[in-house]
Amino acid sequence: MTAAARRRAYARGRRAERLAAWWLRLQGYRILALGLRSPVGEIDIVARRGGILAVVEVKRRASLAEAAEAVSPRQRRRLRRAAELYLQRHPELAGLQPRFDAVLLVPRHLPRHIKDAWNADITLPY
Repeated sequence: MTAAARRRAYARGRRAERLAAWWLRLQGYRILALGLRSPVGEIDIVARRGGILAVVEVKRRASLAEAAEAVSPRQRRRLRRAAELYLQRHPELAGLQPRFDAVLLVPRHLPRHIKDAWNADITLPY
């Protein structure tokens, strides 16, 4: 992949994250972080609604099936480690129930929010 293609893919991914954040706001979530990068992994969106802390992975693909299958086990492990690090750095969120969600984006369709998309048992810092 050329450098220009990587830049275009990165820009498409960031647009997808902003669209997903907008959708989550409409559903009553408060966006705490967007596009978080850490040494152990990246979190697309951290959102809060009531007592839930949603760690959200955003996938944009040509079809819903492709988007749903796009999160690999390796990526899930990296996301879990990044979530653990985020919670360690934000002890004020210790009372919230962490959950892994996905927002799937397909052209010409409304975003699909999958709550508790997978169970990854976060090691909580408390």
